[in-house]
Amino acid sequence: MMKTIVRFVTLFCMASLLLACAQATPTQQPASTPSPTNTPQATATPQPTAAPAPAERIAAGQAFADQFLNRDYAAVVAQFDATMKNVFPIDKAQEARESLEPQLGAFRQQAGIRGERVEQNKVVYDIVYVAWEFEKPTIELRIVYDQAGQVAGLFYQPSQAPPPTPYVAPAYVDAGAFRQQEVTVGSGEWALPGTLTLPLGDGPFPAVVLVHGSGPNDRDETVGPNKPFRDLAEGLASRGIAVLRYEKRTKQHAARFTPEVLATLTVKEETIDDALAAVALLHQTEGIDPARIFVLGHSLGGYLLPRIALAGPVSGPGRIAGLIVMAGPVRPLEEVAVEQVTYIYGLDGTVTAEEQAALDQLTAQVARVQDPNLSAATPITDLLLGAPASYWLDLRGYDPAGTAKGLAQPILILQGERDYQITTIDFEGWQAALGSLPSVTFKLYPDLNHLFMAGEGKSTPGEYETADHVAQQVIEDIAAWIQAVYPTP
Repeated sequence: MMKTIVRFVTLFCMASLLLACAQATPTQQPASTPSPTNTPQATATPQPTAAPAPAERIAAGQAFADQFLNRDYAAVVAQFDATMKNVFPIDKAQEARESLEPQLGAFRQQAGIRGERVEQNKVVYDIVYVAWEFEKPTIELRIVYDQAGQVAGLFYQPSQAPPPTPYVAPAYVDAGAFRQQEVTVGSGEWALPGTLTLPLGDGPFPAVVLVHGSGPNDRDETVGPNKPFRDLAEGLASRGIAVLRYEKRTKQHAARFTPEVLATLTVKEETIDDALAAVALLHQTEGIDPARIFVLGHSLGGYLLPRIALAGPVSGPGRIAGLIVMAGPVRPLEEVAVEQVTYIYGLDGTVTAEEQAALDQLTAQVARVQDPNLSAATPITDLLLGAPASYWLDLRGYDPAGTAKGLAQPILILQGERDYQITTIDFEGWQAALGSLPSVTFKLYPDLNHLFMAGEGKSTPGEYETADHVAQQVIEDIAAWIQAVYPTP
């Protein structure tokens, strides 16, 4: 039974920003970066360029990875730049390295190495990815080199190797009913490539913006061979609803993440600004009905939908017509994180000493997050999943369901009953707060998991590695709800 929490981090929990922060969980890329002062507007901004990294940099990355794997911490830290040496001393490097086997199983072999040179705003970074195969999953160590050849960032992420089974569209998709259009969401240094799936015909069409869960998701919210956002986009477009999906900022601009940038991170920079930029783009797009632009959030995206709606205009350009929550928590993120890890560690009926130690550490980090004395001075390495104090302070006191109660927009709330990451406890929380409002609709699916894919028995991380699709009933329910709340003129 897979007991790793790598997939749990991918789908919901805050991915650790620096490897130094990954004390309890192997994690991925940084969660986000600061945004411009104003919400970015939709423009056709060129994307950062990438080319293969020089052979000597890839060789340096190989040597560095070998040193880290073989626990030569002094050699590892000696290659850091000044900031990394400050936030990632030897003891933190050791903690991060020693966290791997207890959660991923025994190391088996290196599965590959690759590198790319990325230029953004005239700043060049070389990024080397070293794939490590463990007993359970394969992960990548991502090493970011600055122009001086020093290590400026260090991360874990799921392996980016192509899935063994190519994506095949579900039967409910009619490929002849829509077209795909590449677009750019936002402007300037944080511009994001995206895909607008547009029904054929004159329109104007209702449209939906898809907002990811935590972690560096791509526009399809890819998990193993599964692409739930692509399923949603093409399924809804087959039913006359345009869909805009985009690369998450944490994935597209990974090379820019530094400890200084992360020190002031909040969900505004991670998610909210880009969701509003996507809505703004749709308002400017020919063939889209500006009165029928909805936002759908999955997991963390669903949790943040009330804040996204509050941050947008209440009328005119940029207005959001309605919200669709898919597996969105109502409880504090830190509480859900502990619940998820506890569930996974208990799947085989036992909790090993190493797993209990990881749970104890996670619990201690949650206590620091909830400490009334939490401040910007609290070290990021003391906090949950590598998110800085600014992130947790920004979310302190946030009540998604209570906030949603004050919104004018109609809301559709969907939940899979087999979901162990965001459970029916959260669904019931939405119901308790909003159940009396005629503008809110609830749907519970007994057989569906966190990806809204069908299964039987207890859900496990392992089932995300089996190719499947978002259930057709979910597609039909979303399309019917949009038509019901804002009928076609």
